[in-house]
Amino acid sequence: MPKMKTKSSAKKRFRTTAAGKVRGSFAFKQHNLRKRSQKMKRQARGTRIFSEADSRIIKSYMPYSRSK
Repeated sequence: MPKMKTKSSAKKRFRTTAAGKVRGSFAFKQHNLRKRSQKMKRQARGTRIFSEADSRIIKSYMPYSRSK
């Protein structure tokens, strides 16, 4: 059988944790930051854990990632 392919966009944007959750960056942090409030920019630092519904979709894009 041929191998399943991972979506290139997903492997660049998301990682899975040891517990099988999906981690990724916050949106709206690339440009036009002068419009954003300081509170939004501060809270959007680092990475976040995605919801179960979003994780299910993202994991379907990465068949060989860690998933429990």
